[in-house]
Amino acid sequence: MATLTIKNIPEPLHNALKEQAKLSRRSLNSEVIARLEQTTASTRIDPDLFLADIKSLRQNISGFLNEQELRDMKNQGRP
Repeated sequence: MATLTIKNIPEPLHNALKEQAKLSRRSLNSEVIARLEQTTASTRIDPDLFLADIKSLRQNISGFLNEQELRDMKNQGRP
C-alpha cells in the first residue's frame, strides 16, 4: 500500500476530521481514507441530463405561490 503525507492542514479542518473520526469510531487515518474513497467514488452528473430534468419539472409547475402559501408550506408539519 502507498503512503501519503499531507502537510499544512488547517487546524479547524484537522479538528473537524478528528471529531468525525471519533464519532465514526475510526482512527484519523481511517476517516481520511473513507472520505477520500467516498469522494473519488462519486459519480459525475451529466449537465445536459440534469438540465433536461429541471426543464421537465418546470413544465409541470403551474402558476406562482403567494407569500401566505409559501409560509403555510414552510410551517406544514411544524409545531
